[in-house]
Amino acid sequence: MSVPWPARRGPLQDSLPVQQAGLPSRSAACAANHFQPGRPHEHEIGQRGPSSIMLGLLRTRRRMSEKETIAILGGTGDLGTGLALRWAKAGHRLIIGSRVQERALAAAAKLSAKVKPDKGRHPVRAMANAEAAAEGDVVVLTVPAEHQVSTLESVRAALKGKILVDTTVPLAHPKIGTVQLPEQGSAGNRAQEFLGPDIMVVSAFQNIAAHLLHSEVHIECDVLVTGNSRRARSRVIELVESAGLRGWHAGPIQNSAASEALTSVLIQINRTRGMSHSGIKVVGQG
Repeated sequence: MSVPWPARRGPLQDSLPVQQAGLPSRSAACAANHFQPGRPHEHEIGQRGPSSIMLGLLRTRRRMSEKETIAILGGTGDLGTGLALRWAKAGHRLIIGSRVQERALAAAAKLSAKVKPDKGRHPVRAMANAEAAAEGDVVVLTVPAEHQVSTLESVRAALKGKILVDTTVPLAHPKIGTVQLPEQGSAGNRAQEFLGPDIMVVSAFQNIAAHLLHSEVHIECDVLVTGNSRRARSRVIELVESAGLRGWHAGPIQNSAASEALTSVLIQINRTRGMSHSGIKVVGQG
């Protein structure tokens, strides 16, 4: 999700009346010596054989050539509409979901006006969250941390066999610059435990400055992608790239703790260095 920042920074995301300082666009807050994809984790969901998970992956793969439908729950804020704008321009079919359908309708109308649908682009549709989750081939959750579980509870039946992209950052006010992860280890892991093994939770986009997604600027921040299914992670990395970003396989869903915690670290960097869009870049050397 997009990240609330100190009050002097720009406006924020998904229905939070907070201010956001975006995540750094030029600074490299972290580096890796080298990247080795390695073999899938032995407990990856994708290793469990034929199931609704595998059927969901096959369905998603079949849809790839025709730009599958992406449903964004809680999609009326900066992060949801920013991702929707970039994906719609790339030719994906988009649904904006919200608890209040009127808000979804207003957001979808604004996005459709910006996208200017033509032969390669589609109008952005609006629905209530539950309906959007049922219609989407891939579902993206962009709600504040305090509404994560309640939103998932309301759409759980519609998510079976699908990929859920969770963008939740568990920031706790007023100390948003201090890492405060939930007892499940991370918000991403909390979502996977709550939804169960028939739904592929993939965590991503925690460190992106949401309002930058609304511009044509190249965003200097990589996306760490975690989840128990390597195939599902690969699909989400394709969506990351479709939004003009670079994504990395970052291991099982438990590793989402790292990307979620980095958000508070980047907030501190913004504060101490007087920056507004700090981000992370993965680099190799030697």
